[in-house]
Amino acid sequence: MDIDFKRSDYYLNRECTWLAFNHRVLRESKDASNPLLERLRFIAIACSNLDEFFMIRVAGLKHLLASETPHRDISGLTPKGQLDAVANRAHEQMHAIDRCLARVLSALEAEGIRITRPNAIDAKELLWLTEFFECEIYPIVTPMALDPTHPFPFLASKSLNLAVRLRRAGESETRRAILPVPAPVLDRLVKLPGAPRFLCLEDILSHFAVRFFTGYEILETTPFRVTRDADLTIREDADDLLVEVEKSLERRKKGAAVRLEIAGSASDETRAFLKRELELQESDIYTGEGPLGCAFFSALANLEGFDPLRYAPFAPVPSIELARLGAASIWDAIRTRDILVHHPFERFQTVEDFIRTAASDPYVLAIKQTLYRVSSRSPIIAALEEAARNGKEVTVLMEVKARFDEENNILMAHRLEEAGCHVIYGILGLKTHSKITMVIRREETGIRRYCHLATGNYNGSTAKIYTDIGLFTSDTEIGIDASGFFNFLSGFSDPPVWNKLIVAPLNLRETILAGIDREIEHAKHGEKAYLAAKMNALLDKGIIAKLYEASAAGVRIDLIVRGICVLRPGLPDVSENIRVRSIVGRFLEHSRITYFRDGGASKIYISSADWMPRNLNSRIELMVPVEDKAHKKRLRAILKAYLRDNRKAYLMRSDGSYVRAACRKGSEAIAAQDLLKETAGKGAVLG
Repeated sequence: MDIDFKRSDYYLNRECTWLAFNHRVLRESKDASNPLLERLRFIAIACSNLDEFFMIRVAGLKHLLASETPHRDISGLTPKGQLDAVANRAHEQMHAIDRCLARVLSALEAEGIRITRPNAIDAKELLWLTEFFECEIYPIVTPMALDPTHPFPFLASKSLNLAVRLRRAGESETRRAILPVPAPVLDRLVKLPGAPRFLCLEDILSHFAVRFFTGYEILETTPFRVTRDADLTIREDADDLLVEVEKSLERRKKGAAVRLEIAGSASDETRAFLKRELELQESDIYTGEGPLGCAFFSALANLEGFDPLRYAPFAPVPSIELARLGAASIWDAIRTRDILVHHPFERFQTVEDFIRTAASDPYVLAIKQTLYRVSSRSPIIAALEEAARNGKEVTVLMEVKARFDEENNILMAHRLEEAGCHVIYGILGLKTHSKITMVIRREETGIRRYCHLATGNYNGSTAKIYTDIGLFTSDTEIGIDASGFFNFLSGFSDPPVWNKLIVAPLNLRETILAGIDREIEHAKHGEKAYLAAKMNALLDKGIIAKLYEASAAGVRIDLIVRGICVLRPGLPDVSENIRVRSIVGRFLEHSRITYFRDGGASKIYISSADWMPRNLNSRIELMVPVEDKAHKKRLRAILKAYLRDNRKAYLMRSDGSYVRAACRKGSEAIAAQDLLKETAGKGAVLG
């Protein structure tokens, strides 16, 4: 039977599948097995995610709609159709956030943590609050009148404000003003003296609003919050990319409004007024019954003195493999054999020590590294600066187009340049998303290259909460490829013939497709055929069509996809052999692992790339074959742990909905992240 595997009804809408992912994050706030403050943190994360979704994805759809360019997405929807679908689901999600927050805050009250209002506190507390307002809030806030001489002001994205309706005593004419809530400079939650009881900053401002309008009667104070377009347009043909990115950052601050969040208590006229001034549609207005912009609750989740309401402390262990080798130096260890590290279960400090050791080693001649997202307090930046001061050749490709990290990366680039490092900014039209460090060292036998290749960023902060895989190797062929890779990035060199590294956009897609094709051939010959892949997102139509073809041919396929997944599993004759699951837990699943059975030859890779068009077509990405037998076994065991998870896994249905995996009666309850944590803590290799 001939099947067109590219039919649009075989695919889901990207934006709706992202909202489904965020709903899974939110569902963790309802899971009683999660500690109470961690449940609050999941709500904060879901809200922060939603902010970025509107700033980038919804803004992009609005641009597409305004351009009037004929366009249909992978599922066949027009820009208008996508915006309608997104609005329906996003409104439902905002209401779900309100319900989840009310439930968690109610449970926190039973633990002694309470959010209250100024009219619910006693006289002594009100006296304290009045003094706090006069000393800490009143001097900061500047009221903004709205009238013909005072037009509606530009309000920064994600800023919280009060829309005030008022009138002079004895007059009938109403006036309008805006009180900006000074959340950027003051904590959104203000703690009352004594017990952990808190007031929202906007409630305090509303209670004392009359202080800003002497002689006027306050008729209404309505909290509202604006989300603006933050989707940067960067001219790749600019004479100076750094200057162009800096200009784009300024333009981002002035983007058009894409969403209005407003308190449910708002009057119809205030709602209509803000809608008109912000030039929004009714579907762009989101009504909230609780505090707006709940990402700030992450601070309350860190409240001191309530450790039992959080996850038990977790300390990553030293590298299991390094400890077993017991080598005199990192160089001796890597020369002995490749070393695989799994974060956050094993310390990211191993990576930082690798670069720090290279910076001070008199035999190290050069360090080359790509940086996509890096902490502003990164020991890696300090080590690279030290290496340059020690006279080593240091080359850093700093990706200044990493979304929402552009400003920090520019600052880090300037720091490195001032220290004497050679900083480059990538290839025209492509983001450099690969994660690679190469250290060139002079040894008795000659020059040797030591490489670290990874699925995650060189960021010690996120490495504590993201799951990622890293590989240290002194493999000669990988070292030669690494040299060619950096020459390709920094000069006018044509891509070399690669020995082992697989590079997007050059041959990564082709390698994945070839691996799937081999499984199809094995299936057609009646052999066992299987592949498994773990990633953050699955969106590429060509690869999905090939997976459908493989499923139809009898290849069994397991996909572990954290977020966006437009593939539809379980479609008759198309994807009956494909299972998709998503893991949402304490740590953010970020590692990318691909396994092909390949007739028993067993090929396995780690990569910086998701299976998305942007990763495969317009980013510099790396995929690395893992060849050590013990490492292949270890990675297969990691994949199996995720596939056995029946506590934190969600199983995808063919309509795009998800159901939580069930632990059958009498079966062992397994949470993959807990299993991996326990295994690392015991110094054992899972297998």
